[in-house]
Amino acid sequence: MNINLQIERLILDGVCIPHAQRPLLQAAVEMELRRLLAVGGLAPSLVIGGAVPRVDGGSMQITDTNNYTQIGEQIAQTVYRGMGQWVSRQ
Repeated sequence: MNINLQIERLILDGVCIPHAQRPLLQAAVEMELRRLLAVGGLAPSLVIGGAVPRVDGGSMQITDTNNYTQIGEQIAQTVYRGMGQWVSRQ
């Protein structure tokens, strides 16, 4: 299965990520989302294709604000959970 995932915009309220660290954060989010999708799969309604206009991941607690890889993994896990909630409302 080939999954194309595009995150147009990621909004993080209350978190300041230095510009130089944003590529690291982005890579961590993408890597963890790929892992989660490979392990947990994708809801059937998304497998057939289409776009999700918005995924509300809710809130999360960031414990180490200097570990951008860990923050990226947490974001990906929150987004993945949010994708499941979006699918269940359809």
